[in-house]
Amino acid sequence: MKRFFSILLIALTTICSAQKTEIYVIGNIHDSVPNYHPKILLGMLDKIGPDIILHEVDKKGMEDYAQGKNINENEVIASNLYSKKRPNTMRLPFEFEGRNQYRKDQGMVPTDNLTVKLIDSLYKAKQLTPKEAKIYEDFNALTQELMKIAEGAPEKFNNPSTDRIAEKRQESQYHELLKITDSRPEFSKRFVTKPNGEKISYKDGFKKMSGFWDLRNKTMAQKIYTIAQQHPGKKIVVLTGFLHRYYLIKELKKLNKQDFILKEFYD
Repeated sequence: MKRFFSILLIALTTICSAQKTEIYVIGNIHDSVPNYHPKILLGMLDKIGPDIILHEVDKKGMEDYAQGKNINENEVIASNLYSKKRPNTMRLPFEFEGRNQYRKDQGMVPTDNLTVKLIDSLYKAKQLTPKEAKIYEDFNALTQELMKIAEGAPEKFNNPSTDRIAEKRQESQYHELLKITDSRPEFSKRFVTKPNGEKISYKDGFKKMSGFWDLRNKTMAQKIYTIAQQHPGKKIVVLTGFLHRYYLIKELKKLNKQDFILKEFYD
């Protein structure tokens, strides 16, 4: 009898394991380059065989894809090719809804780019303090390091080591640079006009964008988790920019209650 229950337990464990949801978070370069293009990503998808592909767009973005609009990115082209071979593949959005308009309405855009350009001009004019200059130099160094990594094979920018560098770089952009914008008068005295006609300073707009980085990634991770719960036992591929990868994986690990297994495409 003991032996019977042991065999039954092993069988049940095997069945449960086979039905475990698998999530693959693939960090992408959106534009086609020699080392990363739709054919390469398609090969990765073919190897995994996902039942569900999640795209870093909102509902409107998915509607555009379905209508043949905005289909130039690596992820969309590869996903389209894959779904032609496997028409039962489900494709869903997981982006923060209305992301682009929300950022404009809040004044995050274009203050984010204008702020970094102003920091750069102050740096080149040697008007930053030594401490501020070091913050900006560290940010640029991390950016250059990631750009170099992104010239390699997909495995090079889809691994824990690169995730740690990406996290440092994003922390530098959205937290360390605030130490410059919060302390210098130049960022409080320059303004842009929001769609509603209100003015917002570079300082305040950049601070809003910094907070939105966290809100956006946490929202996306929650959507991925919800989809995984709604479709148990499926293989799910998440296609995202590789700078988001570390954040999504970190948040999914927090949300996971043994509902799924996080895997790499090269496992």
